[in-house]
Amino acid sequence: MGCGDTMTKLEQYIGRYIRQVAALILASTLTACGVSNVVIDGSFPTPNISKLPLTVAVLYDDALRQFSYMEYSETGQEEINIESGQSHIQLFNAVLPAMFDNVIEVQSQAEAVSSGADAVFIPVIEEFQLALPSKTRLDVYEIWIKYNMRLESAEGDYIADWVLTSYGKTPTETFRSNEAAINEAAIVALRDLASSFSLSFSQVPEVRDWLNSQ
Repeated sequence: MGCGDTMTKLEQYIGRYIRQVAALILASTLTACGVSNVVIDGSFPTPNISKLPLTVAVLYDDALRQFSYMEYSETGQEEINIESGQSHIQLFNAVLPAMFDNVIEVQSQAEAVSSGADAVFIPVIEEFQLALPSKTRLDVYEIWIKYNMRLESAEGDYIADWVLTSYGKTPTETFRSNEAAINEAAIVALRDLASSFSLSFSQVPEVRDWLNSQ
């Protein structure tokens, strides 16, 4: 065996060793810096209010269904991913049937036309904010959500378009993990939305005018 062959095998061995070490370092780094995933989950009470004699179609677009928020660390690394789309749908599915005589979930504007609905309700999340105790130096987890509520005729004509905000917080001593505290703060914010939305709907000027015209 020549010297060249020996060096080639040595270089191959060293190369494999370096790749193995690099892989272990990368795996360790990814584990240490892994993103925490929080899927918001909770229950929502049905408001005790008088129903309006209307049939309303509700359209949950893909942006709402798949809504998620990514919180970044102070160094710009992905830190916490919050998935809340389905919880918003659960919320509206609990609130809307208490507000209207009939609620129909539709997948498109065309389906809304054929449904015979008096109006189509389209909720949109415009902004989501998370405040962590580790960053604010406060002993609470806080969540703010800004919504754009849209009401259209079945044919897509404008009826009303208004903004609602909701807020939720939970003290650090209540929960043992970031994930549980974030979930609870989000549920509080969603319940805050349920209350303000159901009580203020008929007071929105454009909505009030539309209701008076029915």
